[in-house]
Amino acid sequence: MTGTSVLQTKFFSSLADSPQSPELSLSLKEQECVSLLKRCKNLEEFKQAHAQIVKWGFFWNSFCASNQVVACALSDWGSMDYACSIFQQIDEPGTFEFNTMIRAHVKEMNFEEALFFYCEMLERGVEPDNFTYPALFKACAWLQAQEEGMQIHGHAFKLGFENDLYVQNSLINMYGKCGEIKHSCAVFERMDEKSVTSWSAIIAAHASLGMCYECLMIFGNMSSEGCWRPEESTLVSLLSACTHLGALDLGKCTHGSLLKNISEHNVIVQTSLIDMYVKCGCLEKGLLLFRKMAKRNQMSYTVIILGLAMHGHGEEALRIYSEMLKEGLDPDDVLYVGVLSACSHAGLVDEGFQCFDRMKSEHGIQQTVQHYGCMVDLMGKAGMLNEALEFIQSMPIKPNDVVWRSLLSACRFHCNLEIGEIAAKHLSQLNSQNPGDYVILSNMYAGAQRWQEVAKIRVEMDRKGLHQVPGFSLVEVGRRIHKFVSQDTSHPQFESVYEMIHQMEWQLKFEGYAPDTSQVLLDVDEEEKRQRLKGHSQKLAMAFALIHTSHGSPIRIVRNLRMCNDCHTYTKLISIIYEREITVRDRNRIHHFKDGTCSCRDYW
Repeated sequence: MTGTSVLQTKFFSSLADSPQSPELSLSLKEQECVSLLKRCKNLEEFKQAHAQIVKWGFFWNSFCASNQVVACALSDWGSMDYACSIFQQIDEPGTFEFNTMIRAHVKEMNFEEALFFYCEMLERGVEPDNFTYPALFKACAWLQAQEEGMQIHGHAFKLGFENDLYVQNSLINMYGKCGEIKHSCAVFERMDEKSVTSWSAIIAAHASLGMCYECLMIFGNMSSEGCWRPEESTLVSLLSACTHLGALDLGKCTHGSLLKNISEHNVIVQTSLIDMYVKCGCLEKGLLLFRKMAKRNQMSYTVIILGLAMHGHGEEALRIYSEMLKEGLDPDDVLYVGVLSACSHAGLVDEGFQCFDRMKSEHGIQQTVQHYGCMVDLMGKAGMLNEALEFIQSMPIKPNDVVWRSLLSACRFHCNLEIGEIAAKHLSQLNSQNPGDYVILSNMYAGAQRWQEVAKIRVEMDRKGLHQVPGFSLVEVGRRIHKFVSQDTSHPQFESVYEMIHQMEWQLKFEGYAPDTSQVLLDVDEEEKRQRLKGHSQKLAMAFALIHTSHGSPIRIVRNLRMCNDCHTYTKLISIIYEREITVRDRNRIHHFKDGTCSCRDYW
């Protein structure tokens, strides 16, 4: 006899034996039926309980019907098809039943169905309540259905629910996911009473749009109120912000909050911590946390391999990749991007080709244009420009702008104008709107003293309305992020910064430093070129850090663009003169400067 039949026998035999009055007996039978529904552990048991309810004639009872919909729609073992069939048999479903179906569809990621049920609810004249809207706003957030979300916001406002805490929190999340951060902030600022979820929602809204500095500012405001214990999701959003900004000290504070407020860290939290430490320049700490993980998943391996790649530790990345395979985890296309990048940054050409071939032969992963781009980058950095061009021309899929851009960048590094012009021509045919492509070719022409071609490129950029992305550098001092742009005079302390630059350059003369004026693209005299080099954002950030940090303490800088040759040489010498370890994360990799050398071995 099955467990379900024993359950039925137990419950319904007790009902039959009850010597109660008819009215009381009916009430007890109704309660027992609902109790039986709640004890169902799978769909088969539920179907038998449902059949028993129909047999007793309780299906048409609104209380029983509601409980059947809830049990079938929201249980982990539930079935939306079966729940819908029950819902359709209810003659006049009310607000509770519609709310349940909307919540269930959102839970099952059927977001459009959730919105259809809301439309049906309105058409039938069933009035929504404050529990209707959070699930609807979640559906709009996932669909990024801003227009529909704003219409539903209007409905909630008309019904007087705009000041409901749960509705407000859902609105903040919805507008953030739809990219309307101003609306998220407007809802947040109008709240009379905020919960920890409100703060989490507004931080997550900013984080989803890459507004990392604002995340930290909001968290600071939250902490200053002193009455909120941050949620795990909030701290993960903060870790992401710290990672993006390179704010190691703030990241350590966030790690401390996690240790203080969260008893056990799941794999997602642990992986976020590893990512933060590695990308903020603390590879050793990231590796330590990785080694301490009791359970690792594919994402954990991907993060540490990509981190090792950025630091130029290609051989260690390949060792950890081998460990992952021994643990029985299968790689995916994203992880292979990390593996190939590690080979590229470390100059491991043979190993890179072996991994590229193993993708399909051993793991059945079809190479994408991104993987081909990694191989072009690998060959380009190794100076194999002709081989890289032949590789592109033999690709079974059409090379995109990223592939040709990798070749163009390699040509700039190795001063090969001939192949660089071929790459630039293909980028033009792809109608590339990336101003960096024009700047690289212009730089190469400038290096060859071909100023007419430089001028033509500048005219073409102006005609197309393309402008080079301004270079900026971020540096963390006193747990605050300071931003400097090239030739910056907007910082409140710019006068002292330039005075420090003057002192640094005076010291650099004794180390034999000569500015690499070939990095300046403009056709101006040598003195003007030296002045422009002096104002590069990385140098300004270093000067500020030297002023405001103690002797011997490390300096960490994050750049938005690739580091130029002059800044690279400059920083190596500063690390000797001022006896500092300087970490710089640029667009391509992480550089560790110490005692006049760089971890990239001048290969980046």
